[in-house]
Amino acid sequence: MKRYYFVGIGGIGMSAIAKYLKVLGNEVYGYDKTCTELTTLLEKDGIPIIYEDDYTKLPKDIDLVIYTPAISKDNNILNHFISNNIPLKKRSEILEDITKGKKCIAIAGTHGKTTCSTMIAHILNESNVKCSAFLGGISKNFDSNYLINNESQYVVVEADEFDHSFLRLNPTISAITSIDADHLDIYGNIDELKKSFEQFANNTSDAIFIKRGVDLSLDEDKEIEQYYYTISGLDVDYYAINIRNYNGTSYFDLRTPNKIYYDICLNYGGVHNVENAVLSIAISLYCGVSEDEMRRAVESFNGVKRRFDVQIKRKDFIFIDDYAHHPNEIRVCVNSLRMLYPNKKITGVFQPHLFSRTRDFMDDFAKALELLDEVVLLDIYPAREKPIEGINSKQLLHKINKMDKYYCTKQGLLDLLEALYPEVLVTMGAGDISDMVKDIKTKFEDE
Repeated sequence: MKRYYFVGIGGIGMSAIAKYLKVLGNEVYGYDKTCTELTTLLEKDGIPIIYEDDYTKLPKDIDLVIYTPAISKDNNILNHFISNNIPLKKRSEILEDITKGKKCIAIAGTHGKTTCSTMIAHILNESNVKCSAFLGGISKNFDSNYLINNESQYVVVEADEFDHSFLRLNPTISAITSIDADHLDIYGNIDELKKSFEQFANNTSDAIFIKRGVDLSLDEDKEIEQYYYTISGLDVDYYAINIRNYNGTSYFDLRTPNKIYYDICLNYGGVHNVENAVLSIAISLYCGVSEDEMRRAVESFNGVKRRFDVQIKRKDFIFIDDYAHHPNEIRVCVNSLRMLYPNKKITGVFQPHLFSRTRDFMDDFAKALELLDEVVLLDIYPAREKPIEGINSKQLLHKINKMDKYYCTKQGLLDLLEALYPEVLVTMGAGDISDMVKDIKTKFEDE
């Protein structure tokens, strides 16, 4: 038994590893700056957490400190451990240790990796193949962000590009869903981001699945099986055709190098999730999942919390919550809503995430948000950053070329939504807008 301390334990990836180490019989402690639903669950699992950056409240005799690179460099607790020479590892290093000796399935990409990794974990878990998994979201099927199965050699992980974390992994099977400009505070430009993805791809040993249109230069000396996929089209290995939508349920046929699978049923809405299913099925079949197992698992997939997450579905009102925090993710989310509900007014509440991201993509955010019928902006969620002069939600609102746009505080949101009375409502963002979802749902469920 060891004693672990997590600095930033409330992060979705950090919490999964914390629970895993606790299940193994270790003592686990943690710090986070805010109490959330996730940290409350960790405390219920017997993990003590403090919410003050006060090193005098730390337990003694810690064997290893695990921290997230998103934690501030001036954090007192982290600096206390450093000054006292307590061994430290990043979350990515622990994930590297956990996956050693296993068949690691690593899903990377600036968008889509959480849904795909969760869907793959669900399909494998529902088959005879089985798997362990460390995910970047809460699966609605197993109500957790991790799975443990010591009988299976497969471990599914979400490979995070932030701070080059995914370069710690040596996947047996990998996938790249997208490479769009993001985390420019880390990489500086998209060319450097792309180089990092190429290095991740070349760390793969057996097979890599790449979305068509993603341009990568792979090492020609490495014998990696390469497969390409897309939502629809030709000249790729895996693609969907004959996509149909019936009341939020998608049906499609899947062409693979070996056969066509007809009438696959996906109850998880949004045309972008058909593409996620194409990749997830491709990897699952590669791992040995049977056709019957695949079909049952895809149909029973309930999705991921905060990823096109349906909260209310009535004839007169739809409420969906989504993690979209990049312009391209907003576009995908809104376009999927348009396809599902072509004749309804769509109202979007968006909380920008990070001052630097808002600054870097100000014009792109404005154009993406113009796809909505009504736009409500909340204040920027700072996360790890300090404010940047001149960068705020009111500036973004000014750039949106629409009449139906509103700036609002979190405290005034419910009253504004009641006045707007939307037909389709979507909340979007990677910050604490998630804390509002329960209150919004309660308000509109009763009407």
